[in-house]
Amino acid sequence: MKVILEARDVSYHYPGDREAIRGISFHVKKGEKVALVGPNGAGKSTLLQMFNGMIRPGKGTILFDNEPIRYDASSLRQLRKRVGYVMQNADRQIIAPTVYQDVAFGPANLGYDEKAIHEAVALALRQVGMAGFERRPPHHLSGGEKKKVAIAGVLAMDPDILVFDEPTSGLDPSGSEDLMELLEELNHEGKTIFISTHDVELAYPWADRVILLLDGEILEENVPAVAFGDPELVRKAHLSVPILLELSQELGRRGFAQPEQKPRSVLDMIHILENLLQHKTCCHPSPGTISVFNVDEGDLSSVSVWMQARPGICIGAMGTRAKMCAAKENLTLAFTYGVIDKCILRALRGQDSLILTTNAMAARVGARVEAYCKESGTTICVIPLMSDSDTGSRE
Repeated sequence: MKVILEARDVSYHYPGDREAIRGISFHVKKGEKVALVGPNGAGKSTLLQMFNGMIRPGKGTILFDNEPIRYDASSLRQLRKRVGYVMQNADRQIIAPTVYQDVAFGPANLGYDEKAIHEAVALALRQVGMAGFERRPPHHLSGGEKKKVAIAGVLAMDPDILVFDEPTSGLDPSGSEDLMELLEELNHEGKTIFISTHDVELAYPWADRVILLLDGEILEENVPAVAFGDPELVRKAHLSVPILLELSQELGRRGFAQPEQKPRSVLDMIHILENLLQHKTCCHPSPGTISVFNVDEGDLSSVSVWMQARPGICIGAMGTRAKMCAAKENLTLAFTYGVIDKCILRALRGQDSLILTTNAMAARVGARVEAYCKESGTTICVIPLMSDSDTGSRE
């Protein structure tokens, strides 16, 4: 993959304070999900603010798209169109009296005409599930809604890379799940995502790559299982080993063989335990099915008869638009995060599920189920529901 962002021997020193960033070098490839993980005071926010020119390194170079960042006003304006930065505190980023005006601020500054501004705002608000909030004053919104408005303000400029400083800060568990699902959806739509966090349970299953940071220096840069795999190194970073990885390590220490691919979800851990207990063939009934309906290609109301014939079916939704369509149809969602793995777990118990998805996420369902079945030797049917005729034929 092409390198889109790179730091070369970057350092930064705040006046009258210690060195915040010390000779850091790393790169980010286009389409990656990267988590910068470290305790408070590690230098995460300082480093992130270098990515779009808010802070200029005292030493070293930041490159975007293989070109060193230039710090004149015109160059920074273009850079900030392509590198979208979302602050930890949304109240510091939202400045306008209405949602529409705030989201329109970036496109207006870039010289968009009125029609282009309106189209950019409408698309960005739809992407984050805030369509219809255009006239709302931001101070009337919840913390999660403010965060989405801040993201929409960045998305309206159609950046190549999205940078989030502590994206789930101040959100409750449900709001955090919704936000991480949104980041997953944006990544599948082609955005490179870079986040900072001290939450190892958030970073471990989500990131393609993890950078551990302490006192302005990189301790480790690798895939999550390796970056978090050394308990001594993790403790040195004032963090903890993710619970699933810790459980896998403890089983290994007790003499139970562990797969090379470490567990990153409850589903992965269940599979490991089933293999250890050797009860796979006698513990479970025939697997259930996973049906998939793409809300971008059909009207959800067309599957109402199909769902009525299956009153006990569990429904999950992947993507903002899918969740909005479910709310419009008054459907109760059992799963809104980690949907595919949770539906696989249900299938292994002989229970059927329905996943509502969007164009950006639809292919991921089949790919994930196929990968699991290939690894485990199980057969789980994925059934696409495409139209009235399809749903009717499967009564």
